Amino acid sequence: MASTSTPLTLPVLPLDGEVVLPGMVVPLDLSDSEVRAAVEAAQAAARTTPGKPRVLLVPRIDGTYANTGVLGTVEQVGRLADGDPGALIRGRSRVRIGAGTTGPGAALWVEGTSVDETVPEPLPGQTAELVKEYKALATAWLRKRGAWQVVDRVQAIDDVSALADNSGYSPFLTTDQKVELLETADPVARLKLATQQLRDHLAEQDVAESIAKDVQEGVDKQQREFLLRRQLEAVRKELRELNGEQEGEESDDYRTRVEAADLPEKVREAALKEVDKLERSSDQSPEGSWIRTWLDTVLEMPWNERTEDAYDIRGAKAVLDAEHSGLEDVKERITEYLAVRKRRDDRGLGVVGGRRGGAVLALVGPPGVGKTSLGESVAHAMGRKFVRVALGGVRDEAEIRGHRRTYVGALPGRVVRAIKEAGSMNPVVLLDEIDKVGSDFRGDPAAALLEVLDPAQNHTFRDHYLEVELDLSDVVFLATANVLEAIPEALADRMEIVRLDGYTEDEKVVIARDHLLPRQLERAGLDKDEVTIDESALRKLAGEYTREAGVRTLERSVARLLRKVAAQHELGERKLPFTVRDEDLRDLIGRPHHVPESAQDPAERRTSVPGVATGLAVTGAGGDVLFVEASLADPETGAAGLTLTGQLGDVMKESAQIALSFLRSRGAELELPVADLKDRGVHIHFPAGAVPKDGPSAGITMTTALASLLSGRLVRTDVAMTGEVSLTGRVLPIGGVKQKLLAAHRAGVTTVIIPKRNEPDLDDVPAEVLDKLDVHAVTDVRQVLELALAPATNGAAPEVPVAAMGAPPRL
Repeated sequence: MASTSTPLTLPVLPLDGEVVLPGMVVPLDLSDSEVRAAVEAAQAAARTTPGKPRVLLVPRIDGTYANTGVLGTVEQVGRLADGDPGALIRGRSRVRIGAGTTGPGAALWVEGTSVDETVPEPLPGQTAELVKEYKALATAWLRKRGAWQVVDRVQAIDDVSALADNSGYSPFLTTDQKVELLETADPVARLKLATQQLRDHLAEQDVAESIAKDVQEGVDKQQREFLLRRQLEAVRKELRELNGEQEGEESDDYRTRVEAADLPEKVREAALKEVDKLERSSDQSPEGSWIRTWLDTVLEMPWNERTEDAYDIRGAKAVLDAEHSGLEDVKERITEYLAVRKRRDDRGLGVVGGRRGGAVLALVGPPGVGKTSLGESVAHAMGRKFVRVALGGVRDEAEIRGHRRTYVGALPGRVVRAIKEAGSMNPVVLLDEIDKVGSDFRGDPAAALLEVLDPAQNHTFRDHYLEVELDLSDVVFLATANVLEAIPEALADRMEIVRLDGYTEDEKVVIARDHLLPRQLERAGLDKDEVTIDESALRKLAGEYTREAGVRTLERSVARLLRKVAAQHELGERKLPFTVRDEDLRDLIGRPHHVPESAQDPAERRTSVPGVATGLAVTGAGGDVLFVEASLADPETGAAGLTLTGQLGDVMKESAQIALSFLRSRGAELELPVADLKDRGVHIHFPAGAVPKDGPSAGITMTTALASLLSGRLVRTDVAMTGEVSLTGRVLPIGGVKQKLLAAHRAGVTTVIIPKRNEPDLDDVPAEVLDKLDVHAVTDVRQVLELALAPATNGAAPEVPVAAMGAPPRL
């Protein structure tokens, strides 16, 4: 560390906003009174002492003097370059400022102590490395500034203190940084500080140079692009003149197209505003590309294009009948719609209150019944364009309403794109799988569909991308869904629900004969005269090889059958033409998979033991039969209580509790040994345990299964039932009667028990199905048990094997 010595008495020369370090030579203006007073005082003192006049150079920052100054000698007094009087002063060494004192002249005199700044030789290793680093940094900075003559001077400095003070010449240092260097007495510490300051400055300079380079490259690129575009415009101009075309700008072209297009008035005004923006924007502006894309979309929309509806009502009905068998409800609804449209047009009521006569129908039914293909048939019958919009899995609200134009890659919504694709403002738009629409953080697409499917609002529909009103009131929307409950209630309320509950066996045979077989013959490369399928074979395919509400599996079975015949013919195993009969099916495609319970051996039927009843249910794939099994635990090994298995929902669990409570309270009236229900555990199981089940309609089925278990009487094999049960034994109405009766018919059931209040629903069931079913409408569980339970043998209930029932009932 440096030590202090040598007391001095010197006149103060204040430096406002400036700092002089030892070794620096600076010119000072003597026209300043304080500077002149200090120099004159130093000259007066020098007359009595040998040597050059000496002053104390002290930085004064905001009126405050620094604690350390620099001893300076007046080298020369004369005139500066501008002619004003001046003095040349050289900084010699640091001085610690002490108390004030008196002296000759008008200057301020202070006492001070010189600072010893010597560094022992030779230099330590770290100090030598620091000297080397500082010289390298200083040389790099000087070379960037082109000060080559100073480089050698810096390299020649070996003294650590002088090398550190040399940074006082650096113009990038602030006054505070120079004061910090001045007040750092230790030469090594001062050199470290100067090195760090120089290093920081070089880093900032590198960043600034990098930014400047990037900016320059960007400017050069823009200038180059500007020149190329001007050259391209010149080439285009020459080509237009060569071809005799009129010269015009792109914005003029858009203005011409907008003015020539047949647009609604409000749309035209919005488009012309965008053309004005395009004319004001530069070619490099991203807004220009957004405007061009928007204008192209608006100009491609069929604002005033409409197809004329085919008002041949009989012809439309004939088209629907030819392309789809069954589905009478939908056909009647479309026929009614066309008839009403025709009468409105005849009376000049095509547009009322700005709204046209569109329609919003929801086709709800199990898979494979022809909901999607029906949309195309409707468009064909009406003479309209057809567009299909797949909504399955859509989770972004912008898919329906479009994106804002400011987003990169913005597009109009699917509804607008469908209208654009159709090229008409009154197409038939099929919204496929509307019940599969999801929602997440990007919004709820089903909520966006509320305005689209509301006849009171969709004549002023606004897409986020277009931001102009679009009239959808003349569009026929057909939405398809498998499960009505999966559609939000507000959305379902805006649509007219048309149920497609599946086909009867007779309808499946007709569909397979008239539609599926010709299509699959063509796909298999067979002629209709080469392979024919007997109607009995088609009926067996529909009844025993497939069990579904629709006809997809039936079509796959027909395709598999034809592929087998074609392969056998190519292998030389079968000659054509060939007629497939029902007895040939087993050899061609294997054994049947769905043999009705009534066709099985009596000992192998599920209802061959007490405690098993047949119910009816509705699933996403249509109606189906549902078996309920009940058992009692051994009183010595099983715990009391109710056990339910088969992935049951809360409502179905409650139905089981109600059935058990009813039998406990009313079992004596029914002559059932209800005492067994007190101490023994009751287990109710629904097979197909991997399939979730819920709903109240299995109430009477569970009651019948428990009554069969307690009485030992079998449930009739040909009986299936559905209905909700109450605590008092009343049979309450349920839904899906048509689908359940179709399922019972497919399963070979001949007797069906339904609630009395569901009797009006039988009007929807096809007559050929009702003719083959004995339907009983009941109001009380007692009637159900009388119809479903087989009479006891010899007036007593038979013994039930423990292996079959878990424990023998006590009778």
